[in-house]
Amino acid sequence: MKKLSTAVLLLGAIWAAAQENEEKGKQIEDIIIVGNRNVKRTKLETPVPVDVINIDKIQRSSPQMTAQDLLNYVIPSFNAVRQSASDGTEHIDPVTLRGMGPDQVLVLLNGKRRHTTSLVNYQNTVGNGSVGTDLSTIPVIAIDRIEVLRDGAAAQYGSDAIAGVINIILKKNAGASASLTYGLTGRNDGDTYQAGVNYGTSLGKKDGYINLSLQLSHRGKTTRTQNHDLDIFGDNFAYEFAGDAEAVKAARAADDAEIAKRGLTRDDFNFQIGDAQIRQGQLFFNSEYPFNDDFKVYSFGGFSIKEGKGFGFRRLPSEKSNVVSSIYPNGFQATLGSQVYDISYAVGAKYNVNDWLFDLSNTFGSNTFNYNVSNTNNASLGAKSPTRFYAGAHSFLQNTVNLDVSKNIKQFNIAFGGEFRFEQYQIRAGDEASYTQYDINGNVATEGSTVLGAGGSQSFIGFSPNNALKKDRHSTAVYADVSYDLDKKLNIDAAARFENYSDFGNTLNGKLAVRYEFVKNYAIRAAVGTGFRAPSLQQQYFNNSYADISTSGSKIVTKGIFSNDSEAARILGFDKLKQETSINASAGFTLKPINNLTIAIDGYWIKVKDRIVITSNITDSRLDQFKVESGRFFANAIDTETKGVDIVVSYDWILGNGKLNMNLAGNYTETKITDFHFPENLETPQDQFFGPDQINIIETLSPKTKASLGLNYGIGKFNFLVRNTSFGKVIRDGYPFGGVQEFSPKVVTDISVGYDITKSINFTVGANNVFDVFPDRQIYENSYYGVFKYAPVQMGTLGNYFFGRLNFNF
Repeated sequence: MKKLSTAVLLLGAIWAAAQENEEKGKQIEDIIIVGNRNVKRTKLETPVPVDVINIDKIQRSSPQMTAQDLLNYVIPSFNAVRQSASDGTEHIDPVTLRGMGPDQVLVLLNGKRRHTTSLVNYQNTVGNGSVGTDLSTIPVIAIDRIEVLRDGAAAQYGSDAIAGVINIILKKNAGASASLTYGLTGRNDGDTYQAGVNYGTSLGKKDGYINLSLQLSHRGKTTRTQNHDLDIFGDNFAYEFAGDAEAVKAARAADDAEIAKRGLTRDDFNFQIGDAQIRQGQLFFNSEYPFNDDFKVYSFGGFSIKEGKGFGFRRLPSEKSNVVSSIYPNGFQATLGSQVYDISYAVGAKYNVNDWLFDLSNTFGSNTFNYNVSNTNNASLGAKSPTRFYAGAHSFLQNTVNLDVSKNIKQFNIAFGGEFRFEQYQIRAGDEASYTQYDINGNVATEGSTVLGAGGSQSFIGFSPNNALKKDRHSTAVYADVSYDLDKKLNIDAAARFENYSDFGNTLNGKLAVRYEFVKNYAIRAAVGTGFRAPSLQQQYFNNSYADISTSGSKIVTKGIFSNDSEAARILGFDKLKQETSINASAGFTLKPINNLTIAIDGYWIKVKDRIVITSNITDSRLDQFKVESGRFFANAIDTETKGVDIVVSYDWILGNGKLNMNLAGNYTETKITDFHFPENLETPQDQFFGPDQINIIETLSPKTKASLGLNYGIGKFNFLVRNTSFGKVIRDGYPFGGVQEFSPKVVTDISVGYDITKSINFTVGANNVFDVFPDRQIYENSYYGVFKYAPVQMGTLGNYFFGRLNFNF
């Protein structure tokens, strides 16, 4: 906090010195698209808070290279943290807004609903049990700006918009630009390469355009590991299970002797812990063609392929039932390879008839996640085991048809329309050996068979035909919006939306928002509304078996996730999933006391009933028939209440011969669970139904406070950036075999220096986290016997990162 305080004092001194040089010209402000239909307003004129992020300007000088990483450092209520050793979740970062879940924020592309991923987060990370949208599939070089609506908007946009809406606007300008970036951490790992090119040109005689973007990127793995206390060759699992102090000492000595005999060191048995390797290629387009002044067609979309390389838990040679010693005499750490294909496109037409604007569109999106496991074995096959397996895939498809109609009538804007959406979710089985246990004769094992070891591909068990499925649903919606603007002094928005889902029924939601400018440049605003989130197909039907630490913490076992319509769910009495419902309220004020200074302060309250989560590991004798130690289920298990406040201050002024931009933003968010909903026939304690670790993920695993202070100074051919981001304290509960740990607040500093070599070429160098700040080290009880040095909280475990970037504009 000392660095942040110093920066604030410096800002005050500069501000005082700069008053005489206050810029006289009127500031040009962005027109907001998100949150209204066909109403031209700036971000200070909206009745609800909206952030506008100029991606091209910010990314030019920032160390971050993806949309979610950029937003993480400029919008305090937005959070994204990379995960490690968490199956698919380390390949797609879960992102959150205002402390809510990744599935409680809606993402739009050019104002049209974007599809989510097919991935369910289930490895006890932030966003556990949720399905989010992968912002990294959209290349940064294709983005013009990002609008973040920080308020509930389900009455306008439908399901998911409980915490807010992120609207990504693609470039449509003519000309060409390119960017080349290289970076490396201070520990000489995590090397990054990114090359992007954007080209736009006009179509037709007037206002038509096509804009194309290509981006290729690579992010190397990082290693944040250390020696551990797991028993490498003995039978104790961990040394502490050996007995008294002398027995522990003897077990460690026996390992040391065997390690030396094999010509190895303890480092050879460390776990690979850190960021996964990611390679990605993306091609996007944005186009519009006017046939005349009243009729135009448009289309946009793109393709992204991501190949990830993550790592599961190491299998030590002591795990004789999991390791084929003739193949891996020293054990192994499996590699989880992902191939994620993401496709999207939209096509539409706009027609103006007597100032009635009709917009008819079809938006398609799909996400397919393939799993390949290598450097592993199926222990039940012994020496005949393959070492590489295709473990199956899951995919999600969404197609949305919209008709939007709007018209300005004096001070009123009237809008109404309808939507039809089709969704489909599929799980495909992997290779037989990736999920099957065989007997000693190589046949599929049955009850009473003699087996050599555990079945399936170790570290990530493949999807079996029993997991495979193909499910779909559709929904239909109608909506109406009315906006009233009185000389920019009084703004009133009212919206209502009725929606019918084929799998759970109807929902009706409304919203009212008001802004009143009582003195020029001084305004108050408030909003209240209801919302909902439909249970995703992924939450209803995802099911698998997976390897995890046992509930006792003494071994690796097989656990199961059961779908909501499964026999296991029926036996235990779980109800069919239904929609979450919410009430949102916000109030705040905006002011512009002097030219180029804007201040916005907004408080908010969000109450969610029947929130869908994944349970803790439930042990019940009725689950024994499914051959798992425990089971997890999706359920409308909790009610939550979230309250907080956002503060955003922005100031531009002339300082000397240059221009200084200051952005100060802060957020406080607190979420509490207010009620639990247990199945009536479930005979299990709350610690198993929704334990302290799951409560921790909802309430305290993300920072309650977060703030960012950015100073950007441009003078002549130079540009200087200093940005401090403060991450508040978090708490991590290591239940059932760990303890509760509080992680102290941290401040991360980004710096960069840019130089315009020519009018068309800029070179920038800088660093993220230049002072190499890490979260506090984990307490031993939560480190899995010393394996995990750090927890992936706050700013993550990357450490300092240095980069150089060339930007070209033609």
